[in-house]
Amino acid sequence: MFQTNFKHLFLESREVFPSILGQDVTKRHVKSALLMNRHILIVGSPGIGKTTLAKDIAKTLPDITVNDCAYHCSPEQPVCPACMEAKKANKKLPTKVLKGVERFVRIQGSPDLTVEDLLGDIDPEKALSHGAMSLQAFTPGKIFKANNGILFFDEVNRCPEKLQNALLQVLEEGKASLGSYSIDFPTNFLFIGTMNPEDSSTEALSQVFLDRFDVIPMHYPESAELEQRIVVMKGEKLPVEFDNKLIMAAVMFIRLLREHKDIEQKPSVRASIGLYERAQANAYLDKRKKVTFKDLQDAVLSVVPHRMELKPSVKYLQSPEQFVAQQFKAFEKEYGEDEGDVP
Repeated sequence: MFQTNFKHLFLESREVFPSILGQDVTKRHVKSALLMNRHILIVGSPGIGKTTLAKDIAKTLPDITVNDCAYHCSPEQPVCPACMEAKKANKKLPTKVLKGVERFVRIQGSPDLTVEDLLGDIDPEKALSHGAMSLQAFTPGKIFKANNGILFFDEVNRCPEKLQNALLQVLEEGKASLGSYSIDFPTNFLFIGTMNPEDSSTEALSQVFLDRFDVIPMHYPESAELEQRIVVMKGEKLPVEFDNKLIMAAVMFIRLLREHKDIEQKPSVRASIGLYERAQANAYLDKRKKVTFKDLQDAVLSVVPHRMELKPSVKYLQSPEQFVAQQFKAFEKEYGEDEGDVP
């Protein structure tokens, strides 16, 4: 589908996924899969950039001219009833140019998501005008709105099993049969799904469903230096001075928590960014021009505890807030001895 575009793009020397720092192995796997028009499932913990990577992929898609319809039909090969009828009648429809990011359609995985959300449903008002079984009465779901683009399914393992089943034909054959309709609507998109393997409150993905994907792992930033760069790049900034050693301290505290034997669900990069932003805000509210270690300390308990989960053997003995306060106190002592920056 987009193979020709990817062939030229991926052989260029420039970085095609500029919003993602590091993750070279993951990005190589993504390029390899996209070159062969493979659907992909990016697997990793929350807050590591899975959605950002998917959006970067969308930005690589070329601009295309499409009919001004809900299906983004190609003028030469329309797929929706209105565009097909217009083509038969030699009627020229209005067109528009769409960038890749405008063809990025997101579905948020949820137990409440229905097959109708995905495929579409009958519009009662149109059914009265055209008949209940008329194609004109059908309102397309997000699958068709992603035509000629990317269907991004965030946390796909949060959707019920019946949605997995509805997707099987789409992913295998590139078309979707709609209930009693005797016609198949062709679907032409790249499917990018994400999932957090550590989330136990989700639906199991069937082997038949997983067989439609190439699974690509994505991990936390490879080094503290790289995570610091991500924090500074992604975080909001206020007009206060934030010493690099202090930013590194915030990053190192989060990374030490990820390695702790008593933590089951690790704090994400969002926790590092949260400390970076909130420490600045604390200094700014106190009308100071420079961030101090105390500003980090004051932010920790509202930024970190809810972004992690303790192991069962620990969680009944102390709360996450108590655990984080204890760990930060130990970290503060060590950091003060090493850096001499604790007020």
